[in-house]
Amino acid sequence: MAQRRVTVESKVGLHARPAAMFVEAASKAEGQVTVAKGEGTPVSAKSILAVMGLDVRNGDEIVIDVEGEGPEADALLDRLAEIANAD
Repeated sequence: MAQRRVTVESKVGLHARPAAMFVEAASKAEGQVTVAKGEGTPVSAKSILAVMGLDVRNGDEIVIDVEGEGPEADALLDRLAEIANAD
């Protein structure tokens, strides 16, 4: 399993549009993708309700886990981190 810790730089956090983009990107993965706020309980990154329920705001740290390893997992982690940091 590949993991990345990201400090969210988006001004709105992972709400509404950024959350929808995050879920859309995660849903393209074949395996399990989870996200947690800090050391909290991980939720499915493929569920808009679960991601928005985390109430991730600017400056919060998230932990993203992607099932599998290698270039595909790294590319997905890169994309999810990019979304979390976009304005």
